[in-house]
Amino acid sequence: MSAALTLYVPRDSAALAVGADAVVDALRAQAAATGTELTVVRNGSRGLLWLEVLLEVATPQGRVAYGPVSAEDVPTLWPVLLADAAGQGGSHPLRQGVTEQIPYLARQERLTFARVGVTDPLSLGDYAAHEGWAGLKAAVAQDSAAILQAVTHSGLRGRGGAAFPAGIKWRTVAQAPGSIKYVVCNADEGDSGTFADRMVMEGDPYLLIEGMAIAALAVGAEQGFIYVRSEYPQAVAVLAEAIERATQAGWIGANVAGSGKRFDLQVRMGAGSYVCGEETAMLESLEGRRGIVRAKPPLPALQGLFGQPTVINNVLTFAAVPTILARGADFYRHYGVGRSHGTLPFQLAGNIRHGGLVEKAFGLTLRELLDGFGGGTRSGRPIKAVQVGGPLGAYLSESQWDVPLDYEAYAAIGAVVGHGGIVVHDDTADLAALARYAMEFCALESCGKCTPCRIGSTRGVEVIDRLVANRANPQVHEQQVTLLRDLCDTMLGGSLCAMGGMTPYPVLSALNHYPADFGLAPAPVASETAAAN
Repeated sequence: MSAALTLYVPRDSAALAVGADAVVDALRAQAAATGTELTVVRNGSRGLLWLEVLLEVATPQGRVAYGPVSAEDVPTLWPVLLADAAGQGGSHPLRQGVTEQIPYLARQERLTFARVGVTDPLSLGDYAAHEGWAGLKAAVAQDSAAILQAVTHSGLRGRGGAAFPAGIKWRTVAQAPGSIKYVVCNADEGDSGTFADRMVMEGDPYLLIEGMAIAALAVGAEQGFIYVRSEYPQAVAVLAEAIERATQAGWIGANVAGSGKRFDLQVRMGAGSYVCGEETAMLESLEGRRGIVRAKPPLPALQGLFGQPTVINNVLTFAAVPTILARGADFYRHYGVGRSHGTLPFQLAGNIRHGGLVEKAFGLTLRELLDGFGGGTRSGRPIKAVQVGGPLGAYLSESQWDVPLDYEAYAAIGAVVGHGGIVVHDDTADLAALARYAMEFCALESCGKCTPCRIGSTRGVEVIDRLVANRANPQVHEQQVTLLRDLCDTMLGGSLCAMGGMTPYPVLSALNHYPADFGLAPAPVASETAAAN
């Protein structure tokens, strides 16, 4: 052997989709041909998705990144990688410099994603060496009340649509009568433009396992389930292997981290229904039935899975908990603004130059994300509209891009932060067509249980079609606008869950902020909430 080389190539779905395995094959072939001792670590993605496949080489100065790398780049890259590994530097068009110093990464505040892209996702040793299990160890040393106090004091809120305080939910389950309780992770990440859950499950699965184990200790549950959407087979495979290894190592199972308490964890795969992202529909699916929304009350915290008290949170919520237990509630609540504590992994997608994951404390603005991290549109054209919070989130016009990203500030303008998904559209977008798509999406994905959602969405498509077709007929046009607003009001107030209740958000925001796309004269922007009321 003439030299030694340690390289890092992501193994998550985004990297695999653009040829990560082919890059690894080419690297191994090059090593064999040159007699180089090669170690390839298959890490998670750093979240700089426009640079995938992001290849990193271990150097005396730290890891140095190259991207986007294809298998065809390997022959010219090889001598530069060897020079980097020897501390001699190198020059190549794909060289991005020391990874941690890349501005997109250096300006983030990564708590949840501190290990993602750094470690081997399935290595227990790697996880422990990077502060893994510290939160669970701290939890084992405390009683349930102390764990609940820490989570409550941290200000952690559910990282989904409702943003309900996690500590209050957990306390409700802990105090509910019954000897059988469950912890369920909603990993049915179906919102357009979102991928943070997947990145955690594929890139740092022990973090989710640790967070759920802490929840189980807090509420007295012995069984947990991770409900993963079927479109994430890689995440399912990684989680299954991680659960097996964590159980064998004693971190979960019959004696959680030596606590004497039991917690078993299983993965369940969904069947591709968007509405199963709603917690009660997910419970129906977990119990083996068609995913249909349940009426509330009773709340799942009191009568959830199989009728037992159940903690339900999504991946990002559970993944935030180990940091809170390991570093203290005060450390975590120091991040953020107002009542929005901690950080949120924002996901930049759509027509954006630098799409990827940006974890920052609440309080930054959309403009900072779009320009400071995203670098504008991929098409080079001006940004026209930005949808925040998934397919049921509002479209925000430029006048709203300086509003701080926190739960209350966004609620005040009729928008939602949701799961942190951000989808960008340039000035060629037709907001009338996008509003129609929102109604059509709801009609396709509605579980059909309540009339405002099931029928309202279908009528919504028809009304928007008539509205657009009658641009030249002011009388009919105005009637359809009134009808559309009335219909949205009915869906907002009468739907059983957020599926029908939030579909008016993108529709009304499009109508209010982009009237010209509907054939209307520009008018003063009205709050979607006010319009709905």
